[in-house]
Amino acid sequence: MGSYKKCLLLALGASLVLSQGIAQATNFIDVLDQPARLSTLAVRSPLLATARAGDRLVAVGQRGHILYSDDSGKNWLQASVPVSADLNAVSFPTPQQGWSVGSDGVVLHSSDAGATWSKQLDGRQIGDLLVKHYSALAQAEPGNEQWPQLVEDGQRLTKEGADKPLLDVWFANDQLGYVVGVFNLILRTEDGGKHWTPFQDRIDNPQGLHLNAIAAAGDALYIAGEQGLLLKFDDTQQRFLALPTPYQGSFFGVVGKPGEVLVYGLRGHVFRSTDGGANWAPLNTGLQVNITAATLDTDGHYELFTQAGQRLVSQDGGQGLKLMAQQNPSPVAGAVQAADGTLVLVGNRGARVLSQE
Repeated sequence: MGSYKKCLLLALGASLVLSQGIAQATNFIDVLDQPARLSTLAVRSPLLATARAGDRLVAVGQRGHILYSDDSGKNWLQASVPVSADLNAVSFPTPQQGWSVGSDGVVLHSSDAGATWSKQLDGRQIGDLLVKHYSALAQAEPGNEQWPQLVEDGQRLTKEGADKPLLDVWFANDQLGYVVGVFNLILRTEDGGKHWTPFQDRIDNPQGLHLNAIAAAGDALYIAGEQGLLLKFDDTQQRFLALPTPYQGSFFGVVGKPGEVLVYGLRGHVFRSTDGGANWAPLNTGLQVNITAATLDTDGHYELFTQAGQRLVSQDGGQGLKLMAQQNPSPVAGAVQAADGTLVLVGNRGARVLSQE
């Protein structure tokens, strides 16, 4: 798919499916209806994203596993999750309210800092959401040719079933948020996920490219996608506008602060902008491996990580990146700074605290 994280999950899941054999087909239960299994090994299972919920850390990953830690990643407990779908991303705009998204269009919500979760939406509903929303617009504006096309897109999603993954989630607060995914799939909520509005007509992505990540840098909201796609939300027009970028490969993430934003992706590519995305300058990483995770620490330094476990730290106010020595590096899919200042990483070997040696 368009996301490194999704590719990682597909590779890991393939071996699991083959080992189970076809005999279990007669006992099939949809992952959207099967709660995640509690396991003492969950902390060592593949995890794809992590976030702060106040002082608590929350990590999400394969087979619906969600873990939380109250001691900066030293120990983890497994959350109660109503699905066993693979989870790709997590966002906590407040210490208590959080959302996670993943395969089969699933959207989960927690109101207790990640200890328990409920399902708000899944891929079996998304197609119908699009059809209903854009059919109403088509009826109101019969001369607008884009509405029938978007209705058709919704009908196709409904026919194909719940197999379209959501790749990222971002919430500004406990009410306003977005989820993004493959083939230009984007939904917006203004009531904490009780209702979701399709946003496909409000994004400059005519090719329907995958939307890999959504994140804020200062007051600006960005979406990074495949084939060099980068978008920024325009408050006046209430839509995501395409930005010019000097690279045509996939971007996997966005990280930034007021007055500065970095985008990163395939083959070690990182670009920096200090003018809201109008212009971009490449940062030399010295690497040819995918940059797959990033975080901004409390000192304003960027920490970037690769699928091979390499660590890059920003220098000179973000204008340069320094490769740091690592002991026993392993693939990194998500990174976050804990309340005590330590860095916690997640990847195909689960969660770990980054050694400072």
